[in-house]
Amino acid sequence: MGKWRDGGGTLTVGTDSGVREVPLRIAASYRARARGLLGVDGVDGALLITPCGSVHTFRMRFTIDVAYLDRGFNVLAVRTMKPGRLGLPRLRARHVVESEAGAMERWGLRPGTRVRVSPPVTEVSPPAR
Repeated sequence: MGKWRDGGGTLTVGTDSGVREVPLRIAASYRARARGLLGVDGVDGALLITPCGSVHTFRMRFTIDVAYLDRGFNVLAVRTMKPGRLGLPRLRARHVVESEAGAMERWGLRPGTRVRVSPPVTEVSPPAR
């Protein structure tokens, strides 16, 4: 994907047991990245923060799973972070995926897994004549 924009999409996780598609919210602008999951009580699916190399959970209301991704969308590390923590920066990380604690284990997301991010499919109507 070239230029990132705030919005929605799908996170596709391919594992040995099959393919898993997860609803995704994309935070690419400064404002959306700074807000992240602050002020919410949960997340349906996941949040992709890009560009991003580290995260914190100060003022968060729930425990989250954090996956650090490189430029090729390969998972470098997965961590579970309780509220009030500061994550260590990952040198090769370009993107971060956040979700509720335990979700990434259910999806089969672990270091070495490659994920795909797809923008939402929009229907295009044929041109009017």
